[in-house]
Formats: sequence, C-alpha cells, structure tokens
Amino acid sequence: MGKLESIYPIAIENTKEKIIQDIDFYLENQETMPSYSAYISDRTTFIEQIWINVWINKASNDVPRKEKKAFLSEKGFVTEGSDHKLINSMFRNELKKYRPFDGLTWIKKTFADNPEDWEKRYKNAREKFFRRQEEQRLAKQRWKIRARLQEGANSFFENNSLLLYLHVRYYIASIMAKDLKNKPKFQYVDPYLLEEQLVEEGGFQAAEYLMVTDFFEELTGDIHSLIGWGRNRYEYENYYYRYERLVSDFIMKLAPDKYLNHLSAALHHDFLESYGERLTDDALQGILSDELADLSQSCFDELQEEYLSDLLKLEGIPFNEILHEEIFEKDVENRERRKAEVLAEEARKRAEEQRMIDDIIGKAYTPSLGKKVRYVLHIGETNTGKTHKALEKMKQAESGMYLAPLRLLALEVFDKLNADGVPCSLKTGEEEKAIEGAKHVSSTVEMFHEKDYHEVIVIDEAQMIADKDRGFSWFRAITQANANEVHIIGSNNIKKMLLNLLNEADLELHEYRREIPLEVEQREFGLKYTKKGDALICFSRRQVLETASRLKESGHNVSMIYGSMPPENRKRQIELFNRGETSVVVATDAIGMGLNLPIRRIVFLENEKFDGTRRRRLTSQEIKQIAGRAGRKGIYDTGKVAFTAEIKIMNKLLEQVDEPVQTFTIAPTSAVFERFQKYYRNLGTFFEMWERFEPPKGTKKASLSEERELYELIRDTEIEARFSLMDLYGFLHIPFSAKEPSLIRQWLETVEAIAENSDLPEPIIKTRNLEELELSYKAIGLHLLFLYRMGKRTEAVYWERIREEISDGVHDQLKDEMLNYQKKCKRCGKRLPDDSRFQICDACYHRGIRKTHRFN
Repeated sequence: MGKLESIYPIAIENTKEKIIQDIDFYLENQETMPSYSAYISDRTTFIEQIWINVWINKASNDVPRKEKKAFLSEKGFVTEGSDHKLINSMFRNELKKYRPFDGLTWIKKTFADNPEDWEKRYKNAREKFFRRQEEQRLAKQRWKIRARLQEGANSFFENNSLLLYLHVRYYIASIMAKDLKNKPKFQYVDPYLLEEQLVEEGGFQAAEYLMVTDFFEELTGDIHSLIGWGRNRYEYENYYYRYERLVSDFIMKLAPDKYLNHLSAALHHDFLESYGERLTDDALQGILSDELADLSQSCFDELQEEYLSDLLKLEGIPFNEILHEEIFEKDVENRERRKAEVLAEEARKRAEEQRMIDDIIGKAYTPSLGKKVRYVLHIGETNTGKTHKALEKMKQAESGMYLAPLRLLALEVFDKLNADGVPCSLKTGEEEKAIEGAKHVSSTVEMFHEKDYHEVIVIDEAQMIADKDRGFSWFRAITQANANEVHIIGSNNIKKMLLNLLNEADLELHEYRREIPLEVEQREFGLKYTKKGDALICFSRRQVLETASRLKESGHNVSMIYGSMPPENRKRQIELFNRGETSVVVATDAIGMGLNLPIRRIVFLENEKFDGTRRRRLTSQEIKQIAGRAGRKGIYDTGKVAFTAEIKIMNKLLEQVDEPVQTFTIAPTSAVFERFQKYYRNLGTFFEMWERFEPPKGTKKASLSEERELYELIRDTEIEARFSLMDLYGFLHIPFSAKEPSLIRQWLETVEAIAENSDLPEPIIKTRNLEELELSYKAIGLHLLFLYRMGKRTEAVYWERIREEISDGVHDQLKDEMLNYQKKCKRCGKRLPDDSRFQICDACYHRGIRKTHRFN
C-alpha cells in the first residue's frame, strides 16, 4: 500500500475533526440555538473547502517525490526532467479530483436526524463559551494583580535593599566560617578534568584569601552540571556556584516573607478573590521569580565586593539590624582606606599572573609525543603516490583515521575506502555519515580529538602546519595523535621541521621522487592550443566561467573547479573528467590540494594571484603544487607545463629548491582557556593577552582576526554574559566564510537564539543565480555546523538533504553559465568583447581617469 492510500483515512478523520470544531465555533457565538439547516446554509462553502485543504496539505507533505511522479505518470503526465516545484503543482491539482470526501453528507448522517444531539452540542458549546469568557476575565484580573505585586516588589526591594543584604551577609558569613573550618581544601585541577582524582591539601587558611571571590575559586569536591552547546556538561564545582545557590535560596525565603508582611489588606483581599486562595510566600516566589532573581544577583554581586576578613568578623555577633548596619557602614568606609593597599597587591599579582600565563601558554605548545607512537613520514613532490602508500597501510589496520585539509578530500577517501570494502565513516564539521561496523573514519583535520584511539592515523598535507590560521590543527594532530602508528604526508619543504619536531620519536622516513618527469613548453600558450587532457589554471571564479564558456564555444567539453564551488559539485566535475565525458578542466589553484586527475598538461593562464591582501606573483611552492598534477602513470608518461607569459621566470621558480618551513602556527587550546579562567573571565582580556604573548621560538601566533571581529559584535551584550568563556570562544571559532555579511548576520542571529534557548533561525536560501546558490550552500553549511555541535542530528539530516538540492542547482547553473556566459563591465554591466583583457569598459575607465585628475 502506497503512502497516498495510507494517509487517505487519516485525512478523512482530520476533516471530520475540523468540521466538528467549526460547528462548535459556530454554535458558541449564537445567542439562540440555530437550526441544523441554518448552519448548513451559512457554512456550505467553507465545509466543502475543508476537505480540499486538509487532503492537499496532508498528501503534499507526506507523499514522497518518487510516489508523486508515479501517480502523475499513471494520469498521463510526463515528469522526467521536471523540477520539484512543477511536479508538486501538478500533483496538487490532480489531488482535487482524487476520491473527494463529501463532508456535507457526513454531517447530514450525523446531525440531521438527531435534533437532541444538536441541542446538546449547542448547550455544551455555549457553556464552554461562557466558561472561557469568565476565565479570560479572571486572567485579566490576575494579570493586573501580578503587575501590582511586581511593581510594588521592585519598589520594596529597592527601598529595603540594605536591610535585605544585611540578612544575606550575616547568613553567608556564618556558613563561610564553617566551610573554612570544616571543609577540606583540594589541589586545583581544571574543572572539566573529571578523570583527575581530587587530592586533599589539608584545611583552609582564611588569611590566604583577601576577597571573598578569591575563596570562591576553590573546589568544593562536588560535581555539578552546566548547560553548554544545548546540552549538559559535568565538571568539578567551585565555591562560586555553591554560594550563588545559597544566596538565591536564602533570598527566595527571606524576601517574599518581608514583602508579604508589607502588603495592604486590600491587595490580600483582591488576590483571594481572583485566585480563590490566600497569598502566601510560595505564591509570591512564583509571581516574583524575575524580581527575586535580580535581587539575589544584586546581593551576590555585593557579596563578591567584600573582604573575606570583614565577613568572618560577624561570626558570633547576634543579628540586630541597627548593629549590623553600623558594622557594614564601617567596613565600607575601611574599603576606601584599603584600596591603595589592594591596588598595590593587585599590581604585584598582575606581574605574577603574567609570568604564570606565559608559563601556562608556553607549556601548551610544547610537544607531548606519545612514547609508544611510531611515526612514518612520507615526504616528496606532488603526484608521487605518498597518500596512496599511507592509505594502504591504514586500510590494513584494525582501526584508522584519515585527516584531510579539505572536506572534499575527506569525502574522496571516505568513498574510496568503502568502495574497497573497508567500512569507513565520515566526520566533518558540516556532516557526519556513520557506517555500521566501521572502525575507520575519514575526517577534516579540525575534527581530530586526542582522546580517540586509532591503530593507524594518516595526516595529509602536513606542510599546512605553516598556515597562519589553520596550522595549529596539524601541530595538534601530529604531536597528540593517539595511535600505534602515525603516517604524515608532506612536501619536501616540511621535512626538516618534522624531523626536528619528532626527533625523540620512533621515526621512519620515506622520500618520494616523481617517476613521471615534468616538461615546460617553450611556446607561449593561447586558448586555440587547448587539447584533450589539459587543465587550465586561473585565480578567480569569473575567469574560470569565462574561460570555460569560450572553450565550450570552440567545441570542447569542459569541467570546472574553483574554491567556492560546493564539494559535491567539485566531485561531480572531477568524475566527468575522469570518465572522459569532458576533455578539459578549467580550475583555480583549488586543483593543487590532493586532487588526482588524468591531466596531460597544466596551463597557467595567469602568473599572479590575489591573496586576500594584494596581487602578487605565484611562489615556487604554489607553482610546484599545481604543476605537479600533470602526468598520470600509465596514461601520460610525461607531465607537460605551459605558461602564457614569462616562461623563463616561471620555469626558474618551478625548478627552484624551496626554503624549508621554519615556523608553524599556534592557536589557543582548551587547556589554555581553562587555565586562563583562573585569573580572568573576560574574552576581551584574553585577546589582549594573546596579543602581548611572545610565542616560542619556531612558532608564530594565529592572528585570531576573524574571531576578534565576531567578538566585537557581542562584546558587553547578554550573549557574552550567558555563555562560559570556552563556549563563547567555540562560537567565535566556528569555521565559515566570515567575509560574507549575510553569513555573519546568520551567525549572530543563531548565537542569539542559543543564548535565549529559542529555535535556531533557518538559513536564507536564494536560487536566482550561481552566486546566490553558492551563498545558500554556505549558509546551510553554517547551520549544519551549529546543529552538529548541539547534537541535533535529525534536523541535520533534513538540511543535508536541502543542501544536496542546492548542489544540484549549482550543477545546472554551471551548465547554463558555460553556455550563456557574457563578459561584462564590473562597474556598469555593459557587455565586453570576449578577447578583452580588462574587467571594465573604456567609458568607465576614462570616467575614472577624469575623476582622478579632478581630485588632483
């Protein structure tokens, strides 16, 4: 039985329910009982429409696309090649005629011959109507009383804040004195390290703590839960949380009792009349939850300003409001006198703290190699079989992990291992594919976790350790790999650094040389010389599209690859070339990172690229990385390389021996943040400290520029206040295209939603052109990053499906762009000649010159 058949009876029952609801609504609004025929006369059109609405919506949402197409095919419609919108439209139209349910006949059978039931339904409807009106009246009255109570509470708490705080102060002082005398002191560990057994250091010495907050940093020995990333996490509790809870519980009992005695008899009477019960402390706790929380926080904040010694002096002094107010006022006066001493002490502490922070951060970047780990280095040029050799070793292992620089490469290895009969799961920030029984995983390098054990770990493109933003992920994976054997794949220029980094480890080195030689053509390349097996390299999506269009016009079948293209589309374009369905590839330098294609010749259409800051000539390593893709054993025994200009200069760079990588990039770790929290709780302070920190020799700091820019959006907001420092930095560090304003806006709205514990905003999807499709793909990717971090896998599966549809749209749009691409002026949009070397027309160029002369 198909889905359409199974939901048909459900739709009928839903329709009946809606008709009954309509009858009740109709009857309850009539002062005198209308006849059954009057109802039918008034509501016939609406009743007939109910079935259509219910049935079409139910079937449209529940019937899968495949069954819709089969249904339409039976009706004589051609669905092949139709998009999902057209299929849905045709399906909805045909449903209107499919086995209509006659609601009027059903009503007649139910009510026409049962006047007693009709009268009974009318009476029930009117009773519910009057009852609801009375409930609404009482609700309004209760709301007004709640507002009076809340307004009065705000005024009462403000006028009596000192008195209430004196009670809190005395109560907390007595508990703190007992804790200092009777509770054990524990050796400090990072609270999240629950695997660490707490070690007692004896008792507390009150003289060691100047402020109450100093004592709050100590661990209680208990474990508590905190909410982060939408889930509970457990850690060791410190006294900050214990006393925050104690103050809250005390205020919840004290303040309502004081306020209750202050209220007028009239307000008590009004409450009794509206609620049907007397106003009590418990009732006030519920009504004034926000006001009591604010009062509790205010008292707790004031408590943290206290000197510990001032509180301990209260022990043994019976509570008297006048006496304790005098004591408190003297203590406040003494605070000013002691400020100078405190400032001097803080300066000393800051100097000591700086030393400790330097020590803590420095230690975080000292390699901690596993003593039993065996390292195997695969060093050599591009396209020499390094990765294949390492993966073969991993496939033979009981369990393994492959760490890639790109999601596309992780996906490629995932497909390869499963095709070879080795069950392998996929894990990237944006997607997770769990294969049943798999003990191997293919992942992006940022997903590495040092606690996860694998017999063999393969780390690809190790020269990325020098990358200013991502390099630390490679350093962490290399030095903290939890495995029997770690295979590291890298270019020649990383060899020296890896040997130094791993000099105390059990090490095996394999060096690779190209079996297929590279040959530089001495003739300057032109598009008319393009042949089968060529890969033409340029450095912008615009030029990729333009070049592909021109080649298509001249009779070539073309694949395209560029950085912002979704990985699924890159994979599809690669497969077309591998199968011979396209004969030429037009690509950006994205082709240089691990993509193995049967390329006869690499052609550099440009010798310069824009690196995000300036336009510069390609480096020797960049040329080698790309040119090395030429040649394929058994297909092309010589790899050809061609340039459009400066052949001698580019050939020299290709043959140049690269300078060894001298430094690698470091970035903040969770351990650094946990230690940092002992001293500060403000992320802005951390960024300032990171700026001052001098990295160890042989390292350079990640700039954290994108994280800082995002932080400025939430600095001093409720978002910052509601998250722990670790969680907040986790949000800032989510990998997405932070140069896209719409994605920054999406990131901010999502973080706000998490802070408010509300539903995550859905990504904005636009599909009018290629740019919008690719941006929509990125927006869904960002949404998936949040969903996977928060464990919302069911929602993630849905959005992965939507992303696949967007990817299909990109594929179709690429075909259209290739056929209809027009070179246009980037300023005015006027069409340019296909052979124009410039991105703007002559008119815009001359207007720009005139403006320059006018200002000069």
